[in-house]
Amino acid sequence: MSQDTDSFAALFQEIESKPIRRLTPGQKITATIVGISGESIFLDTGGKSEGILYSSELLDENNELKAAEGDKIDVYFLKASRGEQLFTTTLGSGKNAAHLEEAFRGAIPVEGLVKEEIKGGFEITLGGSVRAFCPYSQMGLRRLEDAGAEYLNRHMTFLVTKFEENGRNIVVSARALLEAEREERRAALQETLQEGQTVSGTITSIRDFGAFVDIGGVDGLVPISEIGWSRVENINDYYAVGQEVSVVIKKLDWDADRISLSIKETLADPWEKAAAKLTVGSILSGTVVRLTPFGAFVTLEPGVDGLVHISKLGKGRRINHPREVLEEGQELEVQVENVDLAEKRISLAPSDYVSPEEDQNKEQELLKTFKKDTKEQPTSFGTLGDLLQAKLSEKSK
Repeated sequence: MSQDTDSFAALFQEIESKPIRRLTPGQKITATIVGISGESIFLDTGGKSEGILYSSELLDENNELKAAEGDKIDVYFLKASRGEQLFTTTLGSGKNAAHLEEAFRGAIPVEGLVKEEIKGGFEITLGGSVRAFCPYSQMGLRRLEDAGAEYLNRHMTFLVTKFEENGRNIVVSARALLEAEREERRAALQETLQEGQTVSGTITSIRDFGAFVDIGGVDGLVPISEIGWSRVENINDYYAVGQEVSVVIKKLDWDADRISLSIKETLADPWEKAAAKLTVGSILSGTVVRLTPFGAFVTLEPGVDGLVHISKLGKGRRINHPREVLEEGQELEVQVENVDLAEKRISLAPSDYVSPEEDQNKEQELLKTFKKDTKEQPTSFGTLGDLLQAKLSEKSK
């Protein structure tokens, strides 16, 4: 008996020695489970008063308790009642369905079922019977093309943003919570992410100008020029939303909330392999991939393009656009005129291209040969020789 009395006295002294911890509704704390009894879970919140959490909140899909004594959990303070402090992990289910107004005032997350798609958004059921409304724009961080297929019949967590008419007009937002979570992750990532680092991510959106990639809680942009070494016209031909990719962090600008990424830099540089072949004067076969007013781009190998300037097209005939003599997809034999590996630039010319200087030299050589031959020919061919010589002279002018 004396031992029980001593134990009780020690427990009482321990409780009395704890400071009084004043909590406000909605305040989030980390508590320790110190006891489980039937429908109640007892929490040590670091203060004199004991915390109570309904065990129904910690049941799994098989109706088994997914917690044990000594576990630490994050909870929200609801209210104090008869010396006890009532806590919740989320509201909207079980016995906590009656505390939706407290959830609104204390910014406590609530659980809800996406029941039906209606005009402007979705009908959400809270606590099995309480109706609420969530606009399309508040269902997630990004608006989806087929929101119904994504959200209907899903259990989700929301924040009550409007509570009026004694609960007859309730508006909720999932986006508000997701944005708060993203800010927390963003703050944590600022401590770990560095420029030049290679990280894994998931493509969340593809646009004409690039792809957005989630790299652990924040989105970065891979510009279309950084998708691959080859020229990319349509990113959807190479990647899809939801696909996991490796990216290199090019630039971090936390103040402007901009992160620039590159997929290209995680891939092998095709120029290193092609360098041995790119010698001046070598003849190569390529594919015309793009025509511009100033010339034609020819792919020699995947990721290695060269430019044939418009002045070298047309076989001596002046043209206004390369499309007059070439078309995209056409195979073209070219000669390497100049290579700048540092800038990754190659100047090309059609393999049968002859410069004006070379053409003039050839004419002069032909003329000399012709003159020599005419001296050795009988005089009966003089008239024909004179005509040919006159034609060559006229052409050279």
